[in-house]
Amino acid sequence: MNYFKKLLILPVTVLTFHFSSCAPTAGPAMNDNGQINTVRASNSLLQQGVQQFEAMKRKKRISTNPTYNAQMQRVAARLKRTINMPGARWEFVVFEDPTPNAFALPGGKVGVHTGLFPITKTDGGLAAVLGHEISHVTRNHAGSRKTQATGLALGGLILDQIAKRGGTSGADRAKLGALYGAGATVGFALPHSRKAELEADRIGTIYMAKAGYNPNEAVAMWQRFADYNRTKGRGSQPEFLRTHPLDTTRINALRAFLPTAMREYNRR
Repeated sequence: MNYFKKLLILPVTVLTFHFSSCAPTAGPAMNDNGQINTVRASNSLLQQGVQQFEAMKRKKRISTNPTYNAQMQRVAARLKRTINMPGARWEFVVFEDPTPNAFALPGGKVGVHTGLFPITKTDGGLAAVLGHEISHVTRNHAGSRKTQATGLALGGLILDQIAKRGGTSGADRAKLGALYGAGATVGFALPHSRKAELEADRIGTIYMAKAGYNPNEAVAMWQRFADYNRTKGRGSQPEFLRTHPLDTTRINALRAFLPTAMREYNRR
């Protein structure tokens, strides 16, 4: 199946802390008063997010670790008080999984793997992760990615029809489709994904600051995550081929944003 045809059947995307991709939402993320401009997902996307999360809870093992669960609910409770998003059905679940990962789904569904807690360590470190995931929801990155995928798919179909009417053979049209798919991925989808991750990093520090967690802990957490990746031999892939920015890119961007986040922390 050609790439642009695959785009037409993309499911609701799980927005993950490290692995999957998303697209940034248009418009400013924060107003002059430090309030986050939330973007509500469509009803159908919200419902899909809830259904997918329920399916994941049936499929994946939910952790019974009392320390992890207590920390998760403690930090989540403080963060939720900083969010103005009517209609969100927030739910935070710890899954038994050694991979250091977290994800968010439309509707306010957030999951964290047990393998991430040794890296987050403190409440502030976990707040950085949860703030990041919450930001994916409040900025509707899943909806933006779905819209982008639909547009790229339509462009591919139009290109294919133009080539067909021009007498291009099926084999050559398949090659053209593959070339279009590669160009769309590297030139549009992946850059938007990386921008969304950086946006979620920034907004996440605002949420954690408003909840009383020092934004400097976000930088420290990412440094620990970078150290983990180095021990596992990860990070060799060029940034332009990645859904997420390099760890150094994220850390530098967060450091540059710290003065803004610290203003929110100090004005509490």
